Amino acid sequence: MLTFLWKFTVTCCLLNYANPEDNRDIPAISKYFNTKGRYEEVNPYLTEDILAVNKSILQPPSAQCQEIQLTAIIRHGTRYPTTKNIKQMQQIYNIVLHNASGEQSWLREIQTQWTMWYTEDMDGRLVQKGVNDHKHLAVRLSKLFPSLISEEKLRGRFIKFITSSKHRCVNSTLSFKAGLTELWAITDQEFDYTVNDALMRFFDKCTRFVEEVENNSSAVAEVDKFKQGPEMRRVQEKIANRLGVPYSLITHDMTEAAFHLCAYEFAIKAVNSPWCQLFDEDDAQVMEYASDLREFWKRGYGHDINSKSSCMLFHDVFSRLNKAAGENKSGQQVTEAVTIQVGHADTLLPLLTLLGFFKDSDPLTSNNYASQTGRSFRTSRKLPYAANLALVLYDCGGGELRLQPLLNEKPVTFPGLTDQKDPMPLYQDVKDHYRELLRGCDFETVCQLFKHTAEV
Repeated sequence: MLTFLWKFTVTCCLLNYANPEDNRDIPAISKYFNTKGRYEEVNPYLTEDILAVNKSILQPPSAQCQEIQLTAIIRHGTRYPTTKNIKQMQQIYNIVLHNASGEQSWLREIQTQWTMWYTEDMDGRLVQKGVNDHKHLAVRLSKLFPSLISEEKLRGRFIKFITSSKHRCVNSTLSFKAGLTELWAITDQEFDYTVNDALMRFFDKCTRFVEEVENNSSAVAEVDKFKQGPEMRRVQEKIANRLGVPYSLITHDMTEAAFHLCAYEFAIKAVNSPWCQLFDEDDAQVMEYASDLREFWKRGYGHDINSKSSCMLFHDVFSRLNKAAGENKSGQQVTEAVTIQVGHADTLLPLLTLLGFFKDSDPLTSNNYASQTGRSFRTSRKLPYAANLALVLYDCGGGELRLQPLLNEKPVTFPGLTDQKDPMPLYQDVKDHYRELLRGCDFETVCQLFKHTAEV
């Protein structure tokens, strides 16, 4: 009966969103929304069944392999735009409302029916879709790993919750917990969480990163060059022509704001907004690259300190795995069977970079757009709302421990361990592979700002 009620509740929630069978509700450019994309675009099968899991993807090397610890680093769910975004969206709306001319139906719809409903006080807060993102993820992970994410483990406080202090992360954490307590109808017990910005917002705490990258415009020079380059200029001209306005009105910021309006309307309300008609697929690919370029240089492989700023989180993850391995070896119960850590895209991307995921042979630059169409570094596919990296430690008997990484609920392979015969590498092999980082990568050292450092 409980399962039925849960499914009924989920079904009711989903009625507020688009019918997955009606493709008119899905913008043709939805797969290019970068970090503003829906989780369902990364896992399309969820549009049919939001609680669907595929257990067959988890294939331990032997039947006696039992999961003993799971650490998940999860991005917050779908959110409202930030105040900065909203101000720019208001500007492009004013331009379309007062300056644009034309008979296109989508343009008339913006001018006569669409209203600017985003307000500055929304400022990145979690939306109802974001609540559901985490509730549903909690249920799916409990179905994938029922011996770890279980009612018994939750009640026994073997599941730990850690979050960034940002309201969207705290509320995502509460939503994840609610997904579990509602699933098991737990009403007689409360479960706390810990706010830890040193772990989940390390990028704010790393002085060298803040000074050399975050507050240094030259660190993103390639992004600025691309914004002024021929690909982006062509997109802006096409937008101006479609609106019938002077080219001078359509800056990069205005183009980006219109693109964001399309993305937010879809992510939050599941509608194919008339704003989406301003962009064709070629335009969307250029907009996606501009955003990827920024992420590459500010959070990814562009500068060494970007990934090194995540050293504390990296060490924290492995210390939890080591503790679980030690307890398991001595025959004790693993005291922290599950760790749910909720942060930001800016939390996940540096860590994934430090681990070596999605590294292309050539860096992303302002002048190699055409040759990067097949790039691995694509945030639209890796970092949607509620993106997650899960590391699952298995005991396969005889003292053999193995570690399985999953990104967005799909198994991935640790870079550099691709020649392994088994889908899950030996935990010792993983530690050997990251030996230098485990020995070094000291946060205080790598984040120290050296006075003589003149270049990024």
